[in-house]
Amino acid sequence: MTPHTIHQSSDERFNPIAGILAYLLPGLGHWYLGEAKRGILIGVGVLWLFFGGVLIGGIDSVDRVEDKWWFVGQAGVGPIAFAVDLVHQTQFKVVDDEGRPHTPPPGPDARASKSIGHANEVGSLFGAIAGMLNIMCVIDAMWRPRTERRAVPRREASA
Repeated sequence: MTPHTIHQSSDERFNPIAGILAYLLPGLGHWYLGEAKRGILIGVGVLWLFFGGVLIGGIDSVDRVEDKWWFVGQAGVGPIAFAVDLVHQTQFKVVDDEGRPHTPPPGPDARASKSIGHANEVGSLFGAIAGMLNIMCVIDAMWRPRTERRAVPRREASA
């Protein structure tokens, strides 16, 4: 074998099903692999970070049309990010007659304004970090090292 040969270690395995499940719902891939506690912690952490960003920046912090580069990171959360964006685009976004987003003059329509100050940017950042964190968890679920559970020897009771 030459030094440039790339090979997979015998103690690692590739599991695409776990990766797909981990992308569909954060933590589900690890749950599928039998690591329920790890899956729950991943799911809670990623979703808390994503929805925390939505709470801080408003639903407008997830916007694939106006903030497409932020949405690239947020898309790592999976279908949840696309669902939040769909709700934002169809229910909360103000558009003109030609379908272009616009901001009407100040008035009672609260849907037309972005978050105050930098809250929108902070919310977008939280969502993007959650997406990138979930992508790392997807990769982790797809290439989990094999762990052999060894019986822990019991200590003999001293007489």
